[in-house]
Amino acid sequence: MDLRWNILVGYAPLFISGLKTTILVTLVAIVVGLVLGLLTGLITSSRKAPPPRSALARWAIKPVQWLAVAYVTFFRGTPLFVQILLVHFALMPTLVHPEHGLLLAGPLASEFRQNYGAFFSGAVALSLNAGAYISEIFRAGIQSIHQGQTQAAYSLGFTHAQSMRYVVVPQAARRMVPPLVNEAIMLLKDSSLVSAIGLADLALAARTVAGAYSRYWEPYLAISALYLVMTLLLSLAAKRLEVPEHQRGK
Repeated sequence: MDLRWNILVGYAPLFISGLKTTILVTLVAIVVGLVLGLLTGLITSSRKAPPPRSALARWAIKPVQWLAVAYVTFFRGTPLFVQILLVHFALMPTLVHPEHGLLLAGPLASEFRQNYGAFFSGAVALSLNAGAYISEIFRAGIQSIHQGQTQAAYSLGFTHAQSMRYVVVPQAARRMVPPLVNEAIMLLKDSSLVSAIGLADLALAARTVAGAYSRYWEPYLAISALYLVMTLLLSLAAKRLEVPEHQRGK
């Protein structure tokens, strides 16, 4: 196998730009996904909580819980690639369109779609997907805390939100680290799918080189090495946040 690594030299700026884009879209998805996952996880785990004191809140909580369950079910039960296509080709034109965009219209909409459309669509799709999976991580972490602690908080007059904030979530946080890191690694690797809608990430850089030279080993081995280094760094960083071995099971 005759590997010609020199063909990558001229495309080094493209790979560097693709690496930055991959890292940025992954970071956005992780941050937004964490917020969505935390909110959705708290909502779905509140089914057995005492009913809210406000009559309006009691009336609204059920539809919100159903929406949260529907959101998690859809994004966990459908392929990420299909979600990316739905967001880019269906949701994006509805929100950002020169004539009838709900969020952005006119010349600004055209400019936004041309310059940032692929990144916006990719970030939204990855964030929504991450939020669904992270919500289940939060729900499982919350349920791993003994129910007696939650009941003790209720008996002291805490609301469900207060018991989650001050009692349950702080204890569950470190237990959630390994699955959260696994989700971050999956997001990093799955971000390569957004190249299908034209986002100039690592995968698109490799495809550009492969198309120019009709050679596939060099560009795809190169980005494989970059993804491997990034996932290993994430794993090493996570080990510092995990529960120490002598404290596990407590």
